[in-house]
Amino acid sequence: MKFGKFSLKAISTKGAIFGLSAGVALGLSGAALAYWTQSGSGTGSAQTGTTTAVTVNQTTVVTGMYPGEPAVTLAGNFTNPNPGSVKVGTVTGALDTANLPAGCVAGDFTVAGSAVINAEIPTGTNVGTWSGVTIHMNDTAINQDGCKAQTTIPILYTVTAAA
Repeated sequence: MKFGKFSLKAISTKGAIFGLSAGVALGLSGAALAYWTQSGSGTGSAQTGTTTAVTVNQTTVVTGMYPGEPAVTLAGNFTNPNPGSVKVGTVTGALDTANLPAGCVAGDFTVAGSAVINAEIPTGTNVGTWSGVTIHMNDTAINQDGCKAQTTIPILYTVTAAA
């Protein structure tokens, strides 16, 4: 049978191909939507690192000290070798009595005070700041010529971690 330009046989073949294509598409989309659900559990872990001590650097240059002079305020910065910043609480200083130059005694000097930092110190050299430790050459009322013209009066600095 002919209907216009098409015969019944041609329409049936084209209709069958269309129907088959639609059926396959619907079947595939149905398969894509099928799934099962399942719960479960597992474990994992992570590891923390450690830190290395920061170094206190004194940047104040003190020269020409003499007995009885006013105390000199010391200041400086830090070297933080860690891969990240660290929080520092205070810096304190003390006279390094074990390494005083010959002719000087512990009573010749007073190192006092502390620098309250309570700040994060970034990674690097010469970072952050501190100030507040003092050094004073005491007037002991005795001959202190043994300390005259000394180039190094050693100071030990201690850093406490911030709370």
